[in-house]
Amino acid sequence: MKMTMHIDEDVLDRVMKITGAKTKRAAVELALNEMARRHKLKEVFSKGLGLTPDELKNAYDPASLASLDKPEMIAAEDPAPYGDSRSS
Repeated sequence: MKMTMHIDEDVLDRVMKITGAKTKRAAVELALNEMARRHKLKEVFSKGLGLTPDELKNAYDPASLASLDKPEMIAAEDPAPYGDSRSS
């Protein structure tokens, strides 16, 4: 849908820098999608995933987060050489 809008240029420039959007249109679309995503996430959190407080407490395992503190678990692997003819 095509429309004309007046958008604060400073805000739009900041959104483009934050998101890496190459065009103003892409920046606006990213910002709108992010707002919709955040709203959906807020709805999910407000429903509590359908669990009682006790069920939620029992469903959470703090030990499962311990592995995230280990650098070897966080380090990314070397990217695959897709499309790189030199690696064949």
